[in-house]
Amino acid sequence: MEPNIGTIFVGGGTPSLLRPELWALLLEGLDRAAGASSIESRGGEFTVECNPETVTPELMHTLRTGGVSRVSIGAQSFNRVHLKTLERWHDPDNVFRAVELARRAGIERQSLDLIFGIPGQTIDEWRSDLRLALSAGTEHLSCYGLTYEQGTAMTARHQRGEFSRIDEDLEADMFIDTVSDLAAAGMRRYEVSNFARPGAECRHNLAYWRQKDWLAAGPAASGHFAGWCWKNTPRLDDYLSLDDDGFAPIIDAEPPDPRRALIEFILTGLRLAEGIDENQFLERADSVDPAIRRRWNRAADALRGRGLLIHTPFCLSETGYLLANQVISTLSLAIDPS
Repeated sequence: MEPNIGTIFVGGGTPSLLRPELWALLLEGLDRAAGASSIESRGGEFTVECNPETVTPELMHTLRTGGVSRVSIGAQSFNRVHLKTLERWHDPDNVFRAVELARRAGIERQSLDLIFGIPGQTIDEWRSDLRLALSAGTEHLSCYGLTYEQGTAMTARHQRGEFSRIDEDLEADMFIDTVSDLAAAGMRRYEVSNFARPGAECRHNLAYWRQKDWLAAGPAASGHFAGWCWKNTPRLDDYLSLDDDGFAPIIDAEPPDPRRALIEFILTGLRLAEGIDENQFLERADSVDPAIRRRWNRAADALRGRGLLIHTPFCLSETGYLLANQVISTLSLAIDPS
């Protein structure tokens, strides 16, 4: 039977640490299960995340032979001081080497990840990172503002006073410069943090943001299918126990919930430059709770009045992108005020 898997994304941790001979076994299994070796010929996409320090000619050749059509390389910064702050230990020059090795192997699509808002980073240093990333000639850049999430080493170091967070206004200026500099280079922002040349958008991530279904493989991976949401158990030993008819144990399973689905539709859809179809959303909302439309119209009108939303298409304005979390939170409360 013809596989109907449209995209595959191997990420989280450092997949490129896996030895090529083990990658070959994994790719053989993916080919049997999902037609991985032919996914590109079917119009699909197969991405693998790579650390610049662990990319080798053998690895790139193995990935390409197994059907990988795209690599996402974690550059983060080209500044050695800022890499040290982020506890990333690769040589910045190896980013360019990794891109070249991917191309030589026939992996024609490459993306770079960058981080801004690093403690001590200046706007000129961030502009330099953008220029260097563009000089690699890749078709896609992901530019993320540094976040401090609970339980992470970065947050713990900040709480110990090892460094101060960057000024919010400076971080906003970095975000604005990112959009303008990359637009001038022919890269369109198609999502809050993602920029691509026309046709080079990450198809796998678009599936997330457009609320398509996806399966979860590996510890801590999240899945979404037919309205169900779940997460695989995070511990490798538990994941390998296969306690449920050959499937690994899952945690945080949530059954379909129409109201939650509406919030997720807004949470993901408004991240995209294409925005959402507001009429389609309101029709769905009416079937869940007719009172949502009244609350929604009031909230949306107020946000448009502040210049944070555009009506047609229904999407964030340039100012709205700077306050995206606030906008999405306000609209989510219109769906579920509790």
